[in-house]
Amino acid sequence: MNYRHAFHAGSFADVLKHIVLTRILLYLQEKPAAFRVIDTHAGAGRYDLTGEEAQRSGEWRTGIARIMQARFSEKALPLVLPYLDIVRSFNSGAELTAYPGSPLIARAHLRPQDRLTACELEPNARKQLIDALRRDVQARVVNLDGWTALTAFVPPKERRGLVLIDPPFEAKDEFEQLTAGFRAAFGKWPTGSYLLWYPVKSRRAADTLARDVAQAAAAARPAATCLRLEFSVAPQEAGGPLASTGLLMVNPPWTLQGELRTILPELEKPLGQGGAGRFRLETPKP
Repeated sequence: MNYRHAFHAGSFADVLKHIVLTRILLYLQEKPAAFRVIDTHAGAGRYDLTGEEAQRSGEWRTGIARIMQARFSEKALPLVLPYLDIVRSFNSGAELTAYPGSPLIARAHLRPQDRLTACELEPNARKQLIDALRRDVQARVVNLDGWTALTAFVPPKERRGLVLIDPPFEAKDEFEQLTAGFRAAFGKWPTGSYLLWYPVKSRRAADTLARDVAQAAAAARPAATCLRLEFSVAPQEAGGPLASTGLLMVNPPWTLQGELRTILPELEKPLGQGGAGRFRLETPKP
């Protein structure tokens, strides 16, 4: 699978990933001690929804555009609103023209004592990210392969924080790399929080990934907790566009599972394609 993000910015997969990212970062803000965000495959940072790639795919129209118009309950709205407010800050008026990627969403949550390390190897994406974060003393853009960065930057000196692993899935062995990279990083920093994104094209590959990550976490830290979220907007067709996305959360905030059980049911209808979407939220077994 080749996941060129300019085509997919603001898609349903981004919506899920960035809502979860926002909830984790808000939890980290609750303690005064500094934290660090390490984004291993950061991308360009900001995506033009009026550009050729986004217009050609149109995925943002069935993703963030629908969520911006959705009506949420009194319980869910406060949980989703911080994410929506960040998206609004990159747009003027009601029209959506831009979408922030994970490094800019993370940057929006940094307090003066917090830091962001964003790794991006692709030259054009890295240049755009540097431009987006230029002269920002709290954010550093690193020209380093994300898999190398996983072990190079953990544990951070802050001792608290989140590692976001969101590879492009351009290589055939990306699932194996994801497991190996997580295992190596978690072995060095077993008290950090980790958020792993993956596409659900193969049920076997997704289940194997969840099991292996849970096993690696338990082996390095028996007290580690894991959470698995998958969301489908339609049945996945062989060779068709991505219809299901997954997230693995290791050492997530204790509040996150309850928050997601409030949020996710209210995303099924607006994000569903040809009918309501559906989700699964569970604790993966080693």
